[in-house]
Amino acid sequence: MRTTADALVGLVAVLHAYFLVLEMFLWERRPGRELSGFDAALARTTAPLAANQGLYNGFLAAGLVWGLLAGGSTGHQVRVFFLVCVVVAGLYGGATANRRILLAQALPGAVALGAVLAAG
Repeated sequence: MRTTADALVGLVAVLHAYFLVLEMFLWERRPGRELSGFDAALARTTAPLAANQGLYNGFLAAGLVWGLLAGGSTGHQVRVFFLVCVVVAGLYGGATANRRILLAQALPGAVALGAVLAAG
């Protein structure tokens, strides 16, 4: 179960690293505009906000990687903390910005959190 939990945490970390790239570097290009549904002008206007959001996603990814590398009880606590952050951010984003965030962020984070808690 521990290997599965670690793999799920790694997957969530990779997702958040992808969100960082998408929001910080690709927001005004096709991938970012397809995700947001914004035209070029609105994407340009919102790019600083998206970049800030991407930076936070990078912090989440870094925290999850830290939890994986730390191991032991410290690593477990770090993984739980950052996965709770992922789930809360996903729930908030799903409620306030776009319901797709529930599936893209909150659900993977919750599944990984459940696996980490079950693995002890």
